[in-house]
Amino acid sequence: MTESGSEVQSKRVREGRVVSSKMNKTITVLVTRLLQHTKFKKIIKRHIKYSAHDEKNEAKEGDRVQIAETRPLSKTKRWRLVKVMKS
Repeated sequence: MTESGSEVQSKRVREGRVVSSKMNKTITVLVTRLLQHTKFKKIIKRHIKYSAHDEKNEAKEGDRVQIAETRPLSKTKRWRLVKVMKS
């Protein structure tokens, strides 16, 4: 606990590829993760899409970006753009 009486939670951060930037101030980010099958021990790819807030419309399709969890901004947006890694 901190002095103010509330515990500070760290925000989750994800890294992925922009698959859509057609909306105003919103990007769709595809995050791929690798996991091992519990029984067969084979490496499997799992994908999930996140809608992220892009205030300056700086990310374009194909860019690698970093997104962080934030308060709900709309019906589907719970993530915001942190930085564009490379184009």
